[in-house]
Amino acid sequence: MPDGLPICRDCVHHYITHDVSFPYGCRAMDFKSRRMPGLDVAEATGHPCYTFQPKPPHRPPDRQTAE
Repeated sequence: MPDGLPICRDCVHHYITHDVSFPYGCRAMDFKSRRMPGLDVAEATGHPCYTFQPKPPHRPPDRQTAE
């Protein structure tokens, strides 16, 4: 992504559509795209995506030891 634009894969609204023609989607803006949705938003509006919400940090599951 160009500087200043949020990275879609780090957003809670980003998803993979499994549609070969439009593989990337944004749930917040309800559309699918051939490229990262944030690029289309920036190109259409001239502003970075206002619906970007970062995903919570990934924590590995706690491992319980059997005694």
